[in-house]
Amino acid sequence: MIVISDSLLPKNKPTMTKNNKYWGIVPAAGVGKRMQADRPKQYLALNGTTVIEQTLTRLLQVKQLSAVVVAISKEDPYWPNLDISRNSRILTAAGGKERADSVLSALDSIADKADKDDWVLVHDAARPCITQSDVELLINDLTEHEVGGILALASHDTLKAVNENLAITDTVDRSKIWRALTPQMFRYQALKNALQEAADKGWVMTDDASAMELQGKQPKIIAGRSDNLKITRPEDLALAQFYLEQQ
Repeated sequence: MIVISDSLLPKNKPTMTKNNKYWGIVPAAGVGKRMQADRPKQYLALNGTTVIEQTLTRLLQVKQLSAVVVAISKEDPYWPNLDISRNSRILTAAGGKERADSVLSALDSIADKADKDDWVLVHDAARPCITQSDVELLINDLTEHEVGGILALASHDTLKAVNENLAITDTVDRSKIWRALTPQMFRYQALKNALQEAADKGWVMTDDASAMELQGKQPKIIAGRSDNLKITRPEDLALAQFYLEQQ
């Protein structure tokens, strides 16, 4: 019999078991100033309900998700009036000033439920066209991955770098450029540690992969659908309606 010393085993390697759970997190405390609307964009009407209801309904179709944690502003008057807020698989957490603050708050809220090696899928509230098939593709492709990864879209446009005067300085090699989408999927403790360190150092993270990259990790790209639109400007709402109808 060969005995392997603990000192020779790899350290901090995630435990791959069938018991690892999957958790959804939706930061939804933003105000959406660029939408020029009378309410946060996640509460704008879309396809008979609201943007956030469309988003959460899609995520709840994914049976692998034990629950979806929605990070809501403490002053939010809209969320309690939505029927979906009372869904048994929906949990809530206090939203923060920045997106990363909301994600970290959501992670803290399930600390007594989640194992350190459970998977967390963070998805933007304003991406209502996400499909069940894309989320399941992400889960299936990354479950055995040591780091995790994100849905992303290859760039097909010619890309230009500019200076402060908006004068073109270079043409960027588009073969190396991907547009980050969501969900973004990482291990519970690894993501929590990365976001906490970023917060402690005052770094503003616009997505979760950025925090993992600063840890020296290399998240994997999973090619997603081009209709996984993020509603940012008024014209995006009509486009999202069209995509939902087509889907």
